Amino acid sequence: MRIARFTTGSDPRYALVQHEAGRDYLAVLGGDPLFMPAMPTGERIALNEDGVRLLAPVIPRSKVVCVGRNYADHAAEMGNELPTSPLLFLKPNTAVIGPDDPIVLPEWTAEVAFEAELAVVISRLCKDVTAEAALGYVLGYTVANDVTARDAQRNDGQWTRAKGFDSSCPLGPWIDTDLNPEDVAVRSYVNDELRQNGTTADLVFDVPYLISYISEIMTLLPGDVILTGTPAGVGEIKHGDRITVEVEGIGRMSNPTLRRTH
Repeated sequence: MRIARFTTGSDPRYALVQHEAGRDYLAVLGGDPLFMPAMPTGERIALNEDGVRLLAPVIPRSKVVCVGRNYADHAAEMGNELPTSPLLFLKPNTAVIGPDDPIVLPEWTAEVAFEAELAVVISRLCKDVTAEAALGYVLGYTVANDVTARDAQRNDGQWTRAKGFDSSCPLGPWIDTDLNPEDVAVRSYVNDELRQNGTTADLVFDVPYLISYISEIMTLLPGDVILTGTPAGVGEIKHGDRITVEVEGIGRMSNPTLRRTH
């Protein structure tokens, strides 16, 4: 099942993404599937219909929990040792944008990077769970871009400014509830040129372990999101670039990049 959040110009709504007769449709739901059963209203809208716009499939209720250096090849390309336990940081929910929303490069940074990631969406209150039980707290998975002000990351010593600015967390295009996260490709493209091509089989700490570890530190709430780390191949993005991130089995999300000037 694929759950999308969308608008046709009014308030956001939720829908199931369905494929029929060579076309993708939105089967509109009567409420937020995080908090009630997914009940179709009977309304169907073609996904490519004029005026239909996909939004970030979830706005985290409280937080986005991110994991740094969770692929050995990425840690090596950045000149870092592998952590002995998950390296965590947070993004505020104000960082979240959806498909085709612009990544706005802040004036205070000269070096912004893309990082394609598998994202985990939590379905219910999650505290002190075991790794064996952890996947029972997952609603599904989506695609994320952990946009990073690399110069601020180096200079600040901690990562709040570098990782938490507005538009630094694109999520989309929808939530896939059936994905097996053990071995799926994670890719990124800049202006259609392939830059990253990794697999979650190479995660240092896998998804069940991450959920368990994080839940021992902080309570995860319905709609909270976990970003699981990025493979090697990250790089800088500039004004005018289009960044596409992809997770096998879920789909692609693309965002333009712009730098506002005053």
